[in-house]
Parts: sequence; structure tokens; C-alpha cells
Amino acid sequence: MIEIKETTIDKLIFHKISSNDNLSVVNDKLYEYEKEEEEAVLRDIFLKPFLSQSSTYEFKHDIGLDLNPLFQLSKDIYNGENLVDKSKDIFTHLKTVSKHPNIKDGDLFVVKYEDVLFNNGYYEAVGIYKIENRENFIEIEKDSHGKNVLKFKQGIGNRKLDKACLILFTDKPYTILIIDNANKDTEYWIEDFINAKLKNDFVNNTSQFLQLTRHFVTDRLPQTNPNISKADQIDLLNKSVKFFKEKDNFDLKEFTNEVMEDPDVIKSFKKYKTTFEQDFDMDIADNFTISESAVKKQARTLKSVIKLDKNFHIYIHGNRNLIEQGEDKKGKFYKVYYQEEN
Repeated sequence: MIEIKETTIDKLIFHKISSNDNLSVVNDKLYEYEKEEEEAVLRDIFLKPFLSQSSTYEFKHDIGLDLNPLFQLSKDIYNGENLVDKSKDIFTHLKTVSKHPNIKDGDLFVVKYEDVLFNNGYYEAVGIYKIENRENFIEIEKDSHGKNVLKFKQGIGNRKLDKACLILFTDKPYTILIIDNANKDTEYWIEDFINAKLKNDFVNNTSQFLQLTRHFVTDRLPQTNPNISKADQIDLLNKSVKFFKEKDNFDLKEFTNEVMEDPDVIKSFKKYKTTFEQDFDMDIADNFTISESAVKKQARTLKSVIKLDKNFHIYIHGNRNLIEQGEDKKGKFYKVYYQEEN
């Protein structure tokens, strides 16, 4: 979704945040690198986890967007206001919403980036990170007698980030990528700190349409077509993924004609799309640019295997016409045609 090869860190500051005010530490200065290679290490730690994200978000507020604290603070940073001062305001905002007793203390990083590549455009961005869990590691050092000893330490490494958001300063609404790997009982990160919702863009349209297709083929279609086989369902899912992988742009009419084909199935699918959008409070466009990263992620959720009792699994990845289903005196069976055995 994003590319970071040409991304640079413009500014960075960090604080220690705790429910105990005596343990909190607020810095007054930006971090200054001691070695040139430090920037590359920090960029990998803070940006690589976002490379696998396939959902985009935007800020929201029930009354007005300017009343969303993080939206206003990030906009101020984008407009060139002092990052040290704004990071302190971010610290205060995070501390204000961190009232749940299960919320952990942690290290708060605020990072300003230049040249993050997203959807063929380069953007400024600000990353906000709360590191709650540290990694254990060891270093070999010499003691006062010159003897090599092992020092056991804790720090931040290339593990999963606990909580993070990357705010890309695209045209408004800004585009946000979110990571939340910590305690799901305390959903303050997305709901209270960021206050975000899924963005109606090409990324989520791609993801949501493939989810819609999966639900229709596996849940609704067997109800309206009781005779449809598992092989036919898998074939429809495979054709759907193939369509998305081969096209740059999505068109609903083109998709239904090429994948669904049957007029009755197409009619049922379009009706189901309306119901699906109403049930999940979303609006999936009929035309949009296809997100390659969203296709890759959703393709992993579309099962292409037929499980037969506990004896066999049949994987279908290609020509549906090479497998037949039937029944005789011994029971139900599948007949599979092939040219080579590997």
C-alpha cells in the first residue's frame, strides 16, 4: 500500500507516558542522530509494519471534524507548527483518554516523515507510536577487569508494534493507517485517541467488495441455489480473485458479466450487495481503482479447498471443468481429470 524506500525522517521526539505522573517523562528537544545509519534503523522499525496494512481510515467526529483533537494536532504539524509543542499536546491527549485500568504505560514516539509513497503520490506524514512491550536482548561487554560478560537488556526492535498510526497528508480527508496489536479490551486507541472510521477509498472498496463476494458465494448463493456444489462456489471465488488480479480498475457490470455470468445470479448478487451495504453501514462504489495489497490480503481468506469427511482435501485452483461430482452405490464421489502427476 505504501512504499518507504525514499522516505526520510524529518523530525523525531519521544516521551515516557504513565498513569503515574511521577513516572511520566516529557522531553523538550527533538532527537538528534549520533550516527547516519540510525535513521535507516528507525525508519525500518517504525514504517515496515505498515507495509502489510490493507485498510485505510480517516478521522471522524460526531459534531465536527475540527473538534477531533488528533485531527487538529496533526493538521497543525502539517502546517509547520512546532513539533515539540504539538507532541506534548499529543501526549496530553493520549493520557486523557487512557483511563481504563488495563491500559499499560509505554514510550510515546512522534515522528514527522517526508516522501511516503502512497497510490503513486509522495506525501508528508506523521507517525504516532505507543510502545508498551519491550523485547529482551543481550549484548557482550567487557567488565572492569577486561572480561567479556553478557548484559541482559530490554528495548524496541523489529517485533510487532503495539499501537501506532501513520497519518498521510493526502487531500482531505487525510489517510490513516492503524496498528493495534495490544489488549482488545481497551479499544481506546482507535475509538478515543484517533477517533477514526474506515475511509471510503479504493483500498477499502477493493477489500469490502471481495468480502461481499465471499459472503454471497458461501452464504447466500447456496440458499437460492441449493444444487450449487462446493466446486462451483470455489470456481466463482477463484474467478473473482482472477478478475481483480488482472484488472487495474473495477467496473461492477464488467465483473458480474465475466464472473457471475448467469442473469439470475447477477440479479441476486446486486440485490445482496444492497443488503450487505445496509447491514455493515458501508457504501461500495460500482467503479474504483483496484488496490493490489487489498487483493493479496483478501485472497488469503477465500478458501479453495473441498473437505471430504476426514479423509481427503481437494484444492481447486484452475479449470472447473476438470472436476466432476457424482454418486453411485458406494457413495458420493468427485472425478478429477489431469495431465501430469507431480
